[in-house]
Amino acid sequence: MRLEYETTGIDVADAHDDPLVQFDRWMDDAVAADLIEPNAMVVSTVDAAGRPSSRHVLLKGRPAEGFVFYTNYESDKSADLDGNGLVALTFAWLGLHRQVNVGGRAIRVDDEVSDAYWSVRTRGSQLGGWASAQSSTLTDRAELDERLSAVTERFADRPVPRPPHWGGWLVVPDTVEFWQGRLNRLHDRVRYARSGDDGWRRERRSP
Repeated sequence: MRLEYETTGIDVADAHDDPLVQFDRWMDDAVAADLIEPNAMVVSTVDAAGRPSSRHVLLKGRPAEGFVFYTNYESDKSADLDGNGLVALTFAWLGLHRQVNVGGRAIRVDDEVSDAYWSVRTRGSQLGGWASAQSSTLTDRAELDERLSAVTERFADRPVPRPPHWGGWLVVPDTVEFWQGRLNRLHDRVRYARSGDDGWRRERRSP
């Protein structure tokens, strides 16, 4: 199971000074290539015992400061982030032989930001946000269905408010690495690291 990556590479000189601008360019390429859920990313966290865990979520915001996703604040990943804030993100655009790896810290977004995103979610997703006590143990599927029925009845004929236990995380990066597959596994890797308060240092790394 091996695929040769015959694609145009990326060079330090060609990359934008700002990794977030470079990320937006690659995201635009992924969208233009009609890849499935190009905003899907792996979020990796570490718990208090040092055990790492990873899961896919969807990127739902790209403000100037970094990357935003939304989740249950009582979930395992939120417990990890509340504990130490350390996080890694991985975007894998396999159809373009590309990936982006981000390292940084996560902070909760303001309530106003979470409210704004909640307001544009589908009603079904809003009800699901109330019904699921994410990461908790269920007896069976029927228990979840019963919770959904209960909240559907509770909010019948009125808007569904954002639960206090649900909201966004902003990942502020301190490293961003762009990986482009090349022939013979001699891939291109361009890595950015913060240098000072506003600047970035970038370098080529061995594949």
